[in-house]
Amino acid sequence: MKYVITFLAILSFASIACGFILDSQYSQKMIGFGVIGLFIIVFPLFSYYRWKDKKVEDYMLTKENLKKMREREGDKRR
Repeated sequence: MKYVITFLAILSFASIACGFILDSQYSQKMIGFGVIGLFIIVFPLFSYYRWKDKKVEDYMLTKENLKKMREREGDKRR
């Protein structure tokens, strides 16, 4: 999965760069497809890949997590 994301990101950036460098009638479309590829394909895949084994509850501000944060801050002050 990591290699697929890397390949698609490089492909999207290459499309954007070629769109700026080459002077053809499809330059604007190459830039557009590169941007769409990044935002619709690469970023969601990257987000899924990074968050697939994480527990969302660890990152939410619940009463228990706030209590743990206050206890840690109290320990730091002493």
